[in-house]
Amino acid sequence: MNIVSIALKELKSTIRDTRTLVFMMAFPLVLILVLGTALSGVFGSDKSISLVKISVIYKDNSNKEFSKYFDEFIKQSGKEGMKFEKADNEAEAVTEVEKRKYQAYIEINNEGVKLYENDRDSIEGSIIEGMLKGFIDKYKLVSEVVKVKPEAVATVINASNMNNYIKETSLNSKKVSSSIDYYAVSMTTMIALYGAISACFLIRGERLNKTASRLISAPLKKSEILIGKILGGIGANFLCVLLVVVVSKFAFKANWGDNLGLILLVLLTEVILAVSLGLGVSYLAKKPETPRTVVMLIIQVASFVGGAYFPIDDIDNYGGILKLLVKLSPLSWSNEAINKVIYSGNNAAIIPAVVFNMTVACLFLIIASVISGRREAL
Repeated sequence: MNIVSIALKELKSTIRDTRTLVFMMAFPLVLILVLGTALSGVFGSDKSISLVKISVIYKDNSNKEFSKYFDEFIKQSGKEGMKFEKADNEAEAVTEVEKRKYQAYIEINNEGVKLYENDRDSIEGSIIEGMLKGFIDKYKLVSEVVKVKPEAVATVINASNMNNYIKETSLNSKKVSSSIDYYAVSMTTMIALYGAISACFLIRGERLNKTASRLISAPLKKSEILIGKILGGIGANFLCVLLVVVVSKFAFKANWGDNLGLILLVLLTEVILAVSLGLGVSYLAKKPETPRTVVMLIIQVASFVGGAYFPIDDIDNYGGILKLLVKLSPLSWSNEAINKVIYSGNNAAIIPAVVFNMTVACLFLIIASVISGRREAL
């Protein structure tokens, strides 16, 4: 009962602190609105490469049999929107590709197929290369069947869908994050981590306000005070996070998916981590001003490398300390888990994030409890 009373007292104190409450709510909501609006052109679902934009120049020096199949390949690709033009001169054709008038030059002869691409059109070049490889593989298959059983060629062509060089499958194509969606998630996870700042003063604040001696002299166990303070801090910070989620969902129409309960679980564990971090640092630090400075530095670094302000993709391309910081940032784990739940329906993705958050939280709680146990005062 003592623990509940202390937790409720801490929760009420936080709610009455208008300055902190406004910061915890207004700060992320303003950033969601500003960044989501300003960077709306960077995000969105229209990121596909249209085949209508792909032009290919080619020269056919092969025999009639191969040319017949290649003409069919050109015909079917044309239906997809690709443009093919015949070349008169190889050198001129390669030059045109270098100038980016065409995305590729294909030369066909009896010995094989040569493909020239422009490195600056790497995506388009990869599409052309994949289509051409598929065509050649199917041609080789048909050629071998002709040698063994010519009457089965039609069956093989129909079975292998030789006319369908491109098969497009959409995986929840409509579920692509907009700028508002992205920043709703990233700002919420960031403000959850900001809870570590107020947690620095859960116990230290009692000392600064000269109320620690009254608490320790009351008929309360030190463990009850500590647990009550922690629960109150978690409750207050999670309430702020919950309000940010609700406002962003209904006011800004941010996409939080269909499994909001799992997302809130990830956010709750991050709040627990933040409160534990702030409390642990406050016990480790010796000077009164040190905890806030240290925690603020951790939050800023974790936010920067964790994707709070801009997406962090392909972390394997980063090297050294930066790659390590990205992997260690709580925001990296939480953002990844939440986005997988929203856009991929991968509910199991929350497990690594929850385990990571609770492991780090337990580490700092153990530090705080051990140091607290060695002191006579709070």
